[in-house]
Amino acid sequence: MKLKLLLGTLMFAAISGHAQVATLNENFNGFTQGQGQTVFPQNQWTAIFPPAVGNPAPMINVVANGATDNFVQSYSGANQNSPQYLISPQIVAPAGDKALTFKARRNTGSAPGSVQVGLASNPADMSTFVALGSATTLTSDVFQTITVPVSASASQYIVFKFVGAFAPHTVLEIDDVVYSTSSTLGVSDDAKSKEEIKFAVNSENTALYFTTRKDPRNIQIYSANGQKVAEGKLKGQTFDISALQTGVYYILIETAEGTAVKSKFIKK
Repeated sequence: MKLKLLLGTLMFAAISGHAQVATLNENFNGFTQGQGQTVFPQNQWTAIFPPAVGNPAPMINVVANGATDNFVQSYSGANQNSPQYLISPQIVAPAGDKALTFKARRNTGSAPGSVQVGLASNPADMSTFVALGSATTLTSDVFQTITVPVSASASQYIVFKFVGAFAPHTVLEIDDVVYSTSSTLGVSDDAKSKEEIKFAVNSENTALYFTTRKDPRNIQIYSANGQKVAEGKLKGQTFDISALQTGVYYILIETAEGTAVKSKFIKK
């Protein structure tokens, strides 16, 4: 009886340890620091590497910024233009009501590289990777906040794709990964009012007109299927949408304070 009870407990623990998660809030501080291709899997995060073209080989590391603040570092080794992937724990199938926010930078002294977020249905097969918008080229050694809406999908793994496109030995870093609900906001919602940002489509359907106390740092616009279609800053309190087709669009606004606000609009 004790043996059966013990086996039952172990089976339950194994199942619970690999349960799907509805959200992510990962700063990697609970991860064991290390370098190489054996650092992952760890805490249900996994990694996939391209074949090495020389020494050193590509690797994904967990390194420290100070005594306790960890972050993840992608190092391309001798490879160039060879993607490597960091894969999240299994999530509940996305319903299109959440967004992924994370911080990213290139390491000081490294050539620029790109990071792209996508979904995969198989954590061991990156041919199932489907991008959520365009890749972001990291040119600064200061962490920038990137927010990507996660569209509805049957795929249940969030994937970070790193590419050192300009040179070998590219070092890219990410931290503070948050996948959570992002409300669809109207122009008069309280969340918008707190950020003191309001906008509306002009009568010609060619521009968004903003009312703000401080200009946002950046604006990104995504199509209904999650593809980035426009990005930039305000010009005289307006954002040009004349090149967009008729349809529903999501907008991500990085405020002057550094927070991200999501809303949507319809271009007729």
